[in-house]
Amino acid sequence: MATVRICIVGDESVGKSSLLTSLVKDSFVTSKIQSVLPPITIPPSSITQENVSITLVDTSALPQERDALKRELRKANCILLVYSDHYSYERVALFWMPHFRSLGLNVPVVLCANKSDLTAANGASTAQIIAEEMMPVMSEFKEIDSCIRTSAREHHNINEVFFLCQKAVTHPIAPLYDSKEAALKPAAVDALKRVFYLCDRDQDGLLNDKEIHDFQLRCFDKPLSDEDLASIKRMIQRFTPQHADSPQEGIDIEGFILLNKMFAEKGRHETIWIILRKFQYSDSLSLKDTFLHPKFDVPPFASAELSPAGYRFFVDLFLLHDKDNDGGLNPSELAALFAPTPGIPASWTDSAFPSCTVRNEAGHITLQGWLAQWSMTTFTEPRTTLAYLAYLGFESPNTKPPGTPAALKITKPRKRRPRPGTVERNVFLCYVLGAPASGKSSLLNAFLNRPFSGTYHPTIKPQTAVNSVELPGGKQCYLILHELGELEPAILENQARLDECDLLCYCYDSSDPDSFSHILDLRTRYPALHSLPSVFAALKADKDRAVQRSESQPDGYCESLRIPKPLHVSVKWKSAGEFFAQVAESASHPALALPRVERDGGETGLLGVWLAVGAVGLAGVGVGWVVWRRGIFGVGGGA
Repeated sequence: MATVRICIVGDESVGKSSLLTSLVKDSFVTSKIQSVLPPITIPPSSITQENVSITLVDTSALPQERDALKRELRKANCILLVYSDHYSYERVALFWMPHFRSLGLNVPVVLCANKSDLTAANGASTAQIIAEEMMPVMSEFKEIDSCIRTSAREHHNINEVFFLCQKAVTHPIAPLYDSKEAALKPAAVDALKRVFYLCDRDQDGLLNDKEIHDFQLRCFDKPLSDEDLASIKRMIQRFTPQHADSPQEGIDIEGFILLNKMFAEKGRHETIWIILRKFQYSDSLSLKDTFLHPKFDVPPFASAELSPAGYRFFVDLFLLHDKDNDGGLNPSELAALFAPTPGIPASWTDSAFPSCTVRNEAGHITLQGWLAQWSMTTFTEPRTTLAYLAYLGFESPNTKPPGTPAALKITKPRKRRPRPGTVERNVFLCYVLGAPASGKSSLLNAFLNRPFSGTYHPTIKPQTAVNSVELPGGKQCYLILHELGELEPAILENQARLDECDLLCYCYDSSDPDSFSHILDLRTRYPALHSLPSVFAALKADKDRAVQRSESQPDGYCESLRIPKPLHVSVKWKSAGEFFAQVAESASHPALALPRVERDGGETGLLGVWLAVGAVGLAGVGVGWVVWRRGIFGVGGGA
């Protein structure tokens, strides 16, 4: 429960204490009261009209009380500035408002013309008071939130004046409306546009009757009568000449913004705040951080994936915005989809979206590519997915508490020691390593069903490709292939980045005799690679096979690691798709691709065997083993 502290100020004898006693006693007190009343706290009631308590602080305008006044003003959430005659009115602009500014205060001020029973006796009407007194001073001082006439004697507008003070704090007009420009402020317009977008369920640019009724129930918990709805439509048409002659079936975005502008102009800005807060906006007109970034922790060696509800949401979003039904989102459709967000995620731009995923012949992202892209984003940065689910209006009424985390799930942590089992996840990350010009980029293009290009472009910036792959048995998963480019040394030296990886794919040009040695050099320079599941790919298999100029031949090296021999692949072959299924299968069953050094807990290289044999003093047997092993590696003769 919040508390609003209201400081009541003004010249002597303007009726500050009388306003307080009239509020508390619910009638005018004729007996003499003390000049300054002690602070009074009023719990939530019909006066506050919300779950908000208010603390009312009476003050003195005497010079000797100026320090006490300053202390109270600095603690206040709102100032009720009271005047009652021409002299005290002149002091509003000449003394009080400049005094507030000199103290550096940034709180709303409610201007109160008290003793309205006396001005009424002098023949002054409310309209005249507003036009001649209140409007000029409001125009001069933007701090003044609202103005009201009161009479403690007649108990006129007593509850209302303190409710205005409370509302100036809980539902401030300043962030919403620029009175000088007579328009809603840009941030308020942007927030209301997002609200309109989320309520326009069919994305036809109009709120139809059902969508308006759903909006009314969501924001105000009560239905809107047909008569009230018709009245709202007539009012919008009256103020929008372009719709007067041809009334629309619903409310478009211009009418929706106009309606809220009228709420602000009529002093009903609390209505706008109710709408915005229902859609998770804070007082700064930004979405609440707890809404955009809810608590969602991913344990070590686990990962985040979209849940069935998350996939369903993104499927529906794609189908809703594919207006031309061509199976792809063109730039205008993508722009409309991301309208309620800050734009395409930065990580998508970094990965050259949409070229990193599946597109149709026109170059537009397909549903398959759309789901793959979000699967990758959820895997690599789940906080981004959660934020965009919030921007785009994901709702989960069946979960407690409701929120965007229901669109995600956490996988069971994978284990690599001592013997890894099946990895229970649907998204896998594979680093593609190999010598320059070995065909890595062409492999990524083939993964995305791109036509082969014989032009060589060295990879400098990292490249990513993500697509769905069908595993044996019909299960579908998403495979992320990441070519590291110039960041390769930094990533391979970073254990945290290696821990994110499910599989290493070592590529070499089977027609280039110097290509495989690059892989051996990588595994020597970065020992941590030995602990990761690995597959080897002999690319450009459509060309003549060359004997590799290295201490080991590819087949023998893989045999020594007790992993499958290199898979011979050509991106020109139609069977290239089977290679990606085998890569995904190796990622989901890492024991099939884990080198012997990890499975047996021992060293597979010559030095490890030599040390192990020497430790038990079997020198002669050790020499025999060395010769035999050298035969397998193709460096010397067999035993």
